[in-house]
Formats: sequence, C-alpha cells, structure tokens
Amino acid sequence: MNSRHFVLLLCVLLLTAAQAKAKTVLPDACGDDSIKFDMKTEKNQPAPAGPADGKAQIVFIESVPQEGPFVPSVRYGVDGSWAGANKGNSYFVLNVDPGTRHICVSAQGVHSAMAKDFVDMATLTAEAGKVYYFEAAFNVIGGRAGGGVLSFGLSPLDEDTGKYRVKAWKLATWKTNK
Repeated sequence: MNSRHFVLLLCVLLLTAAQAKAKTVLPDACGDDSIKFDMKTEKNQPAPAGPADGKAQIVFIESVPQEGPFVPSVRYGVDGSWAGANKGNSYFVLNVDPGTRHICVSAQGVHSAMAKDFVDMATLTAEAGKVYYFEAAFNVIGGRAGGGVLSFGLSPLDEDTGKYRVKAWKLATWKTNK
C-alpha cells in the first residue's frame, strides 16, 4: 500500500469514527441524547386506568408496518426530559400536569447521519381529567416493508383509534441505560 492510499484510508476511518461519535441535535422538548432505553413488551395487559386526580394522561403508541429485530425503538420526551420509550407495536402511559406540554419523539439506535429524519414534535394543551393519544409511526412509502422509503412522524390519534391500539398492542416497559 503506498502512502497516498494509506492517508486516504486513514481519513475515511477517522471520518467514520467522528460520525459515529457525533451527537444528534434534538429539539428542546426532547431529553439528553446520551440517555438510551432498554425495552421489553408485555402482551394482554389490562387497559390503563384514567389519569390521576388533577392530571392529564398521555398514551404514547408506536406503530410499525412490520415487526422484527431491526425495528428501531422510540424515545418520548416531554418538556425537555425523556419520559419513556417503546418498540414495535406497543404503548405506555404518562400522567402530566395540565397546561402546555411540548412533546418530542426520537428513534433510538438509528445511524447518526439519518437521526434528524427520525425526530418529530407536537404541542399539547393538556386538561386535567383528559386522556390524549399520540402515535409515533414508521410508514413505508412507495412499497411495502423491505422496499420503498421509510417515513416517521408523531401525530395525535382520536380516542377510538387510541383505545383500539392499546387493546391490540403490547405494553412497553423500560429501564434507562446511560
């Protein structure tokens, strides 16, 4: 290997290492990007109880076109802190204080060059006693799973759809892995 090839190879390796260590720039509604979650899911769980007294409840749902080992997990942030995570067709519940809540969703474990494509946000004016459903969905555009372009987004769901997803999907539990 001549010196020019060696220098070129060294530059490629250094660039790859720098990209791997690059921190994803996330919106203020998210949490610290270094915080990751390890998830588990549980089937056939009872429907969540309503919100605690004086609180609103947010049900975070992840939907994927096809489950499998390569489905990214999703982290949900509220007002600048991570609230939890799920993976695959699953959900979890969070009670929040009434008022304006800034919600963030970020796919965990995607390559840093693509991470900005897998972040979305929403604003919610939460009212005590109410339940809100939000879905982070991966969709395949122009093909089926395994082909086409993968899109990602966060959107509110109506009550009927939210309740159905909770009934049909698995409950997500997690632990923080810093």
